[in-house]
Amino acid sequence: MVFYKRVKGRGKQLLLSELRYLTWQDILLSVVDIAIVAYLFYRVFVLIRGTRAVQLMKGIAVLFVLVAVTRYMRLYTLNWLLEWVRDSLWVALPIVFQPELRRALEQMGRGSLFARSVLGGGSMTSERIVDEIVDAAAALSASRTGALMVITREAGLQEYIEDAQRLDALVTSELLQNIFVKNTPLHDGAVVIKGDRIAAAACFLPSTEEAVAVELGSRHRAALGITQVSDAIAVVVSEETGTVSLAVGGRLFRGLDKRTLKEKMMGLLETHLSIPNILNRGSAR
Repeated sequence: MVFYKRVKGRGKQLLLSELRYLTWQDILLSVVDIAIVAYLFYRVFVLIRGTRAVQLMKGIAVLFVLVAVTRYMRLYTLNWLLEWVRDSLWVALPIVFQPELRRALEQMGRGSLFARSVLGGGSMTSERIVDEIVDAAAALSASRTGALMVITREAGLQEYIEDAQRLDALVTSELLQNIFVKNTPLHDGAVVIKGDRIAAAACFLPSTEEAVAVELGSRHRAALGITQVSDAIAVVVSEETGTVSLAVGGRLFRGLDKRTLKEKMMGLLETHLSIPNILNRGSAR
């Protein structure tokens, strides 16, 4: 205890002696340095927010925690395996985060890396948002107008919004119907909805690589594809038959009426139940 007190006292003396020689210029430079680093971390967070990189970062954080826990518990074999995976990440990270790195470099080239995002939050309730989407789907179905509406949940789709037509408009049935009017610039591609805002239109999404029914078109394949790589849900209106379908978790539910579509969407968007629990209420086709 006496030794500890002596060491602690010497530490305080050393700290006070170092602080004695600090100038206002040193303090100012340190504050500026910390502020710049904090701002850079903030911009990185803004850059990856709304992308799959957020989930990847969470997985990496869990891996680092497991490495520390196994080392503390002396689980040497498991710790060695986890450390090997951790060390391999440094090689894999540029590949895993390639879309985000490319987007960051593109924004730097355009001078928009430090620009303020125009996409904000919203005040509409989940039920009202769903009502607008369901009404639009019903109207588009009646006129047999093809449409693909993607609604984000936890994971965003920023990488697909970047190259599309930005809108940042309030979700309304009328606007959604106007976007998908045939032979208009925004007709092709998907609409991405974040919260109560239509973030972008004419978004081109990845198609599923799995075998699907021959009668399903490119919109259905894109709906399945985007729900396989994210937790988003997609509402599809067939241009040939007017059939309304819902895609989630890589599964497609076809021939939904307004009531069924609203029930499924409300369950997925408001209660955030797991995908299998929601889907078990109906049958996929």
